[in-house]
Amino acid sequence: MRALVTGVAGFIGSTLTDALLARGDQVLGVDCFTTYYDRAAKEANISGARLSERFELLEVDLRTCEIEALLEGIDVVFHQAAQPGVRLSWSDGFADYVGHNVLATQRLLEAAKNARTAKVVYASSSSVYGNAATYPTTEDDLPRPHSPYGVTKLAAEHLCNLYASNWGVPTVSLRYFTVYGPRQRPDMAFHRLLEAALSGTSFPLYGDGSAIRDFTFVGDAVAANVAASDRDCEPGTVVNVAGGSSISMSDLLLLAAEVAGRPPSVERLPHEPGDVARTGGTIDRARAVLGWQPSTDLRSGLTAQVEWHRARRA
Repeated sequence: MRALVTGVAGFIGSTLTDALLARGDQVLGVDCFTTYYDRAAKEANISGARLSERFELLEVDLRTCEIEALLEGIDVVFHQAAQPGVRLSWSDGFADYVGHNVLATQRLLEAAKNARTAKVVYASSSSVYGNAATYPTTEDDLPRPHSPYGVTKLAAEHLCNLYASNWGVPTVSLRYFTVYGPRQRPDMAFHRLLEAALSGTSFPLYGDGSAIRDFTFVGDAVAANVAASDRDCEPGTVVNVAGGSSISMSDLLLLAAEVAGRPPSVERLPHEPGDVARTGGTIDRARAVLGWQPSTDLRSGLTAQVEWHRARRA
């Protein structure tokens, strides 16, 4: 298989790329290396992939580049590129989120429509649900985003469905529930929490610690992407990718202390606009359609991430 991976130098994109290369696929990776976090971290993510003769990297911006040429000979597009994070999506930051998450996705889908050869596996988010009426959420529950970031992810997901229903573009949208593990972005809670525990610095805890999150190990998220590319799915399919590891932030602090060997110092901060009280999704459709279910429990996944942090610090 020849795959196009957007956002290839990011957390999930680079891990997915390594998995594709390991099974013998060819990968064309694209990334515009935004300044959201340090480029050196992204370069480290793809250092292994660069050693493969089946990997090619192009530094381009999907908002402006000639996308059609990128899809020549491509069997599947793994669209991982996005402007992530809830807190910066408000106010002046919103334009970047619309550009990277909505405009880039529309241009990619338009190119896929014209190419008529590539399946598009889109990295959506549990943020589309917002504060859901019931838990665990199913794919048929009404999306109610609680942040501008969630709005842009849902808009891009709707675009996938529109191109599927109007043009037959084979799209699969994977709604990730808080992915964690080695290479996790430095702005994400697990990364900051484990760095705080290992370095003795403070971890910013927003709210009273009662917020519940469903965490998914990055290896399981990668397996869902591979399954989505290999399986015959109805165009416009939407699937939850949830790890089944729901835990409150207060309990997560205790688990992190056990795994890291020392408790982090906690800086308690007010609740942030856009944060939801809870996330948690069913994976019945993922089992039925993709033959997928998570295989890594939270303690094991967190241990793997701690080892990665220690290796980086060394």
